[in-house]
Amino acid sequence: MVRNIVVLGGNSHPSLVESVCGALGLPPCNRILGKFSSGESRCEIQDSVRGKDVYIIQTGFGGNGARLNDHFMDLCIMISACKTGSARRVTAVLPLFPYSRQPDLPYKKSGAPLFKASSEGSKNDYTFDSVPPTPGPGMPKSAGLAGLAGLANGTDITNRLLKMSVTNGNESTGKLPNGNAKTNGDGFPFTNGTNGVNGSRELTPTTPKPASYTTHDYVNLSLVSSFQAKPGYKQWVAQAGTLVANLMTCAGADHVITMDLHDPQVQGFFDVPVDNLYGRPLLQQYIQRNIPNYKDAVIISPDAGGAKRATAIADSMQIDFALIHKERRPTRITDRQNASMILVGNVSDRVCILIDDIVDTGNTITRAAKLLKKEGATKIYALLTHGVFSDDAVSRINASALDKVVVTNSVPQAEHKARLGAKLDVLDIAPIFAEAIRRVHHGESISVLFNQD
Repeated sequence: MVRNIVVLGGNSHPSLVESVCGALGLPPCNRILGKFSSGESRCEIQDSVRGKDVYIIQTGFGGNGARLNDHFMDLCIMISACKTGSARRVTAVLPLFPYSRQPDLPYKKSGAPLFKASSEGSKNDYTFDSVPPTPGPGMPKSAGLAGLAGLANGTDITNRLLKMSVTNGNESTGKLPNGNAKTNGDGFPFTNGTNGVNGSRELTPTTPKPASYTTHDYVNLSLVSSFQAKPGYKQWVAQAGTLVANLMTCAGADHVITMDLHDPQVQGFFDVPVDNLYGRPLLQQYIQRNIPNYKDAVIISPDAGGAKRATAIADSMQIDFALIHKERRPTRITDRQNASMILVGNVSDRVCILIDDIVDTGNTITRAAKLLKKEGATKIYALLTHGVFSDDAVSRINASALDKVVVTNSVPQAEHKARLGAKLDVLDIAPIFAEAIRRVHHGESISVLFNQD
């Protein structure tokens, strides 16, 4: 039993709190955590935390995102309550760190669209081939600019700008931005010229040339043409990582423990220590114990962003590696973006193991499985640390070519397990977090938890 320590649980994952407390041999802290009728959060710590180490377990999940923000606000309030109660140190334990992964445009907030098997079918009539090849069209590039500069019909100004081109010349145009011709003192139009005597420049009359404008000249839309935006550039999209870090530290968090950050750079947003644990040892153990002849299998990364994670497992277990290269580039800005997936490697007549850190809508992982099946894979496993399964992900996975999906219980999986049945296996991360809490409390190194061999 660990002494002088308090484990406080939020409402997002009660079963994980009980498992961690059971591994540490102590009961969870008594608290009241609810809401007033107005919707404001209420937190009351009923046990003494004075001079103690407090570990608050609250994962970044709210059931399809419905209450994620409520859970995060509860976390900040619990941290503040413990600091007010004179806790010696407060550590936020977030198995899934919220806001570390913002959706990629042009995906909708509800996830990629699911295509029905037939136009007459019900919403859940999905087939293997119905998995969408790319996000759906129709999303405004910048709805806030619609109707600007006299566009009374509500035309999306960004789309209109992108359809037209801009001519930015280096010579004088002969016109002012208001459309009037440049003139000299006598009222004649002029341009910059060079005389033939001494090479000196002088103003000479000339015929006015068409004006050129930048994309900021919204009042001259008729003269703006064919502006090509940089692929992948996201205009006016808030990245909330710094804000989340500041909220937690301002609330009083002295330390953060999480697992498999989608972007490890999130650690740099904090001024307090952040321990990023790995789910890789659990995934490797599953491969060794549950996949026959795993040495002959192929480790696959479903996109380039996860290549480093997948190659680490492949190198450690001496298994072949292949990569699915996914790129989105617009053919024409007026069209929806194209998404192409290319397999780099040979998977014919072999077992494939897809490795990724998170499954959200399931679009990427199911499309990758479809490609692998088309290339001749015999069986396809998907090993993922965080199984969020938002929107229609469960239906999409049930209709996909995936034979087995393996996730951890960093978020509650009871509902997902009931719907996916034998297709879903859940790994327990409670012992890892319990050992991390014990080592941090006693001032011991947690490097052994990073030993993935």
